[in-house]
Amino acid sequence: MEGLTIGIDVGGTKVAAGVVDGAGTIITSLRRPTPGHSAAEVADTIASVVAELSADHAVRAVGIGAAGWVDSDRSRVLFAPNLAWRDEPLRDEVGGRIGLPVVVENDANAMAWAEYRFGAGRGRRDLVCLTVGTGIGSGIVLGGELYRGASGIGAEMGHMRVVPDGYPCGCGNRGCWEQYASGRALVRLAKNIATVDPSAAVPMLEHCGGGVDALTGPDVTEAARKGDPAAIRCFTEIGHWLGEGMAMLVAALDPNRFVIGGGVSDAGELLLGPARQSLLAAMPGRDYRSEPDIVIAELGSQAGLVGAADLARF
Repeated sequence: MEGLTIGIDVGGTKVAAGVVDGAGTIITSLRRPTPGHSAAEVADTIASVVAELSADHAVRAVGIGAAGWVDSDRSRVLFAPNLAWRDEPLRDEVGGRIGLPVVVENDANAMAWAEYRFGAGRGRRDLVCLTVGTGIGSGIVLGGELYRGASGIGAEMGHMRVVPDGYPCGCGNRGCWEQYASGRALVRLAKNIATVDPSAAVPMLEHCGGGVDALTGPDVTEAARKGDPAAIRCFTEIGHWLGEGMAMLVAALDPNRFVIGGGVSDAGELLLGPARQSLLAAMPGRDYRSEPDIVIAELGSQAGLVGAADLARF
């Protein structure tokens, strides 16, 4: 599909939207708070931003990146942990309000597609994108196609179980990957160190300007950048687990690149260095195969918006 499309990234706190051309360039954009308690209000908000953006641009279609499980028809949000969507016919609800073709996609899938088309995944037809934030989001491109799974809810890699009977996870299981290789895991490790040995956590606590409960991921990152051994140890630990999980994905999917985004990726090599070491050590058949690249995502917070807009073209 030629021409302009609108991409919308709907999260738990904000609706980000923009007009995007065929090269992945955002022409104009805006943001609105997400009304989290009513599916109808979310649809109204989406319709409102589409009306505002399309007033000055000839738009052909709309792509919505939704933070939840999307069915194989790219029409319904089956479940969204942070929004009021439960088997919500979002495509029809929004399409009926705006009179344009609508495609709904999981937000992590949209991010992966954007990085594949316009970002750090360019030129690689088999890649895995991981968003390492509070949890771990993921999207997979295989053979140049976005992988969705039989029901449309594939690629929930953050919920692979890496430690049987490990830490409890919001999905209802225990020991999920995101409990060991995410921003949540980083902060938990830092708080444990500060509780057991406060003297070892002084640099981290100085950054947050408060007690143990005030520690955040950016505090740990900043302390690690300045060489704090305790903070570096936290990144070594979660980087190890990140690499362990990626080794599982190598065994299952054989990607030639991992693209890492999300807030924790701001740490750069503090995270990726230990992840590379762990991946190489755990990768099956490592003496007889190529090691996949691990790179930082290029499109940042705009990836979901750009990917959703581009997927509306297909």
